[in-house]
Amino acid sequence: MGTQGTGTEGTQKKHKKKESGFTGQIGFVMAAAGSAVGVGNLWRFPYLAAKDGGGLFIVIYMILALTFGFTLLTSDIAIGRRTGMNSIRAYASMSPKWKFLGIVTFLVPAIIMTYYAVIGGWITRYIVVYLAGEGKAAASGDFFTGFITDPKQSVIYAVVFMLLTAFIVFNGVEKGIEKCSTILMPVMMIMIIAIAVFALTLKNTDAQGVTRTGLQGLAVYLTPNLEGITIRRLMQVLLDAMSQIFFSLSVSMGIMITYGSYIKKDVNINSAVHQIEFFDCGVALLAGMMIIPSIFVFDGIEGMKAGPSLMFVSLPKVFNSMPTLGRFVGLAFFLMAGFAALTSCVSVLETITANCMEIFHLHRRNATILLTVLYTIASVIVALGYSLFYIELPLPNGSVAQILDLMDYISNSFMMPFISFLSSILIGWVVGPDWIVEEVEYGGVTFSLKGLYRFMIRYVVPVIMFILFLQSTGILG
Repeated sequence: MGTQGTGTEGTQKKHKKKESGFTGQIGFVMAAAGSAVGVGNLWRFPYLAAKDGGGLFIVIYMILALTFGFTLLTSDIAIGRRTGMNSIRAYASMSPKWKFLGIVTFLVPAIIMTYYAVIGGWITRYIVVYLAGEGKAAASGDFFTGFITDPKQSVIYAVVFMLLTAFIVFNGVEKGIEKCSTILMPVMMIMIIAIAVFALTLKNTDAQGVTRTGLQGLAVYLTPNLEGITIRRLMQVLLDAMSQIFFSLSVSMGIMITYGSYIKKDVNINSAVHQIEFFDCGVALLAGMMIIPSIFVFDGIEGMKAGPSLMFVSLPKVFNSMPTLGRFVGLAFFLMAGFAALTSCVSVLETITANCMEIFHLHRRNATILLTVLYTIASVIVALGYSLFYIELPLPNGSVAQILDLMDYISNSFMMPFISFLSSILIGWVVGPDWIVEEVEYGGVTFSLKGLYRFMIRYVVPVIMFILFLQSTGILG
């Protein structure tokens, strides 16, 4: 292990080379939380909760977030700040033989960026629909399919979202990312709380005379459903919760390493990690509180089984069922989803930009312009994956993929567990957990959970990550 003194001196020199950085802890936490709080919280968490026993999934997720998520998030941020480097060079500086891990980590955001703007474009389309008062059209069963299979519309919205993302990154860390996040995150939190409270006031009587309320839906959402539970079923819920942590916390993809390299030495990493997790878990829980009760009120238990289509198919139907307020609630929801998607997309592009700036010695302006051109082209290709370039490709995990699904599978399901497994081996058994602990405790900061961190990074994370990786390859079925 290297000494803290040498590492600190080297880090300070590297920080001076940064073109800009976060002004302080609040700016960093808002940006990091903006990266963590994304479409995964608003779209993926609610449908997994509905699928995996409501409160059962929530309890397991919270336990894993406070142990497993805490470990990976602490590792990434501490690596970034201690080395002052982005992922490719950070791992090499920890151990020259592990440079390959930095390269593999860089590939994750590079792949994710090919399709994130496409999803952002979908959300933007719904914002426009509700602004125009066309919520009834959005509620029709074939609206979403018709949109993504329309080559012209799907491409236009993807490109618009991509250019907006690039504009923020182009303006740098302090004036672009931090300023954007410190505005959007509080606004998003206010909106999500307001909609969640509104969802609990809903009440509807269906054609059969059955009356359902938002509070009943909340009980369905929060109460652990153990009906038909088996070891195999419990394992599936556990793996779903683990994959959701990956999806929402932005760990094991170099993003938090990059953001960590921008923070000053007086930032308290320990408290920052807890604050980021609070935002992430809070938004996920509130998203479920918004969506599940709303679906339950108008469609009952069956409506909650819609899976991934909850956000783009089921929710517009719910908004359409709301007298007078449906248009405004729908607009507020998709604006909030748009904010979440934008802050996350910015963090992905920033990570790629930062690495390219270091590797190729480019100024931010040139790197951003080059990457904008490349990823605009990539976004167009992925957007056309539901029309001109439509494919049906069987994946090892049993699903059938189009281009977007393939990119998502490679980055999130296959590479991220593999990276976390290798990273835990590097930290836990090569450089040692104290390499991270020393950075967290820099300046006399108390790291009360360092015992838990050491245990998790050495013994728990490698095992669970290896299991997740085997599942993604289809070996565990």
